[in-house]
Amino acid sequence: MALPSEPITLSAGQVEELQQKLSKLRHDINNNLSLIVAAVELIKHNPDMFARMVNVLSEQPSKIAEAMRAYSVEFEKTIGVTRS
Repeated sequence: MALPSEPITLSAGQVEELQQKLSKLRHDINNNLSLIVAAVELIKHNPDMFARMVNVLSEQPSKIAEAMRAYSVEFEKTIGVTRS
């Protein structure tokens, strides 16, 4: 990874865009975590629900990781980080 060699300056619009994307990321992660909590609560109250909830539970970590990866790519692009 190569960081910019010079200080960077972001426009107000770029900062706002990053902030909006970060806000969306937080919202998406919160939704994924809420699904995990809800599925666990259903299973705790009705263990027979496990078979139906296992897919919901197993999908959430990769969704969170992908959302974070996508934001990182946008953030690095905006500030000029390059990957070799």
